[in-house]
Amino acid sequence: MSACRLMRAIRVSEFGAPSVLRLCSDVTVPEPGPRQVLIRVHACGVNPVETYIRAGTYARKPTLPYTPGTDVSGVVETVGEGVSAVKAGDHVFTTATVSGGYAEYAVAADDCVYKLPDALDFTQGAAVGIPYFTAYRALVHKAHAKAGETVLIHGASGGTGMAACQMSRALGLRVLGTAGTPEGMKLVLNNGAHLAFNHREEGYTDEIMKATEGRGIDVIVEMLSNVNLSKDLQMLAYGGRVTIIGCRGSIEINPRDTMAKESSIIGVALFFASAEEKKECGALLCAGMETGWLRPVVGSKYPLDKAAQAHHDIIESPGAAGKIVLTM
Repeated sequence: MSACRLMRAIRVSEFGAPSVLRLCSDVTVPEPGPRQVLIRVHACGVNPVETYIRAGTYARKPTLPYTPGTDVSGVVETVGEGVSAVKAGDHVFTTATVSGGYAEYAVAADDCVYKLPDALDFTQGAAVGIPYFTAYRALVHKAHAKAGETVLIHGASGGTGMAACQMSRALGLRVLGTAGTPEGMKLVLNNGAHLAFNHREEGYTDEIMKATEGRGIDVIVEMLSNVNLSKDLQMLAYGGRVTIIGCRGSIEINPRDTMAKESSIIGVALFFASAEEKKECGALLCAGMETGWLRPVVGSKYPLDKAAQAHHDIIESPGAAGKIVLTM
């Protein structure tokens, strides 16, 4: 492959507002090194974390300029030496990329590339990575959720929320989900939740407690902890756990609430997952795709040149309705 092939890609050369996402049409197509895979990208998931990184407010800052995006889905173009799990022509999805996913081609390490089953299209493939791996890390590795327990997914209609709903149901939990719109609530109920609540309605937490007959919640998967954490602690059952997936600011809590239930607040960061943990999660997700419980719900799709709009909408929308995806 000659080194002069060019592609379209989003490049960020300064941190800031969504407008720093610039579409460039003369970016060199990357070459896969040893144990790397070059993918012709058909779709790439947009995750809230990418907006924090772009804004420069995230703990880890990439070296500028960079191309955002970890969750691509597409077709293997070529593989570097030592790659045996996938070959040219395979349909795949990724959980991380080396070169960035908001682009027509992306290079990924072979241990971050998974085969995409025929049952899922490319936009669905782009909705698997961060959402489902995060949901697994929160529910299984951090909360140690057990079949028969009650889980509340606080913000259940977005990418990770939907993943957590489907997975919780598959793991045998009693699933309660919240959303901010009637459309979102319907999605939540169609994707594994036994009950849905509108978190914009006054007194919705009382309704949740009523649904547990006052016993409380065993595990909370929390997408907006800076708004909900104090209330979450009050809703937990004895020995309950809150897993923190999303946060956009600070909040005041009363530590006494944790003493009253001997409860735990647990941070979740996919970044720290070990190779073993990723392998275990990958195995469960592949089984989920085969048996059919893992079926990503794609919401809004944006062409590559509308990446800035996608970044605006994922943060500002009144309520999520499925996964936001860029299409190439």
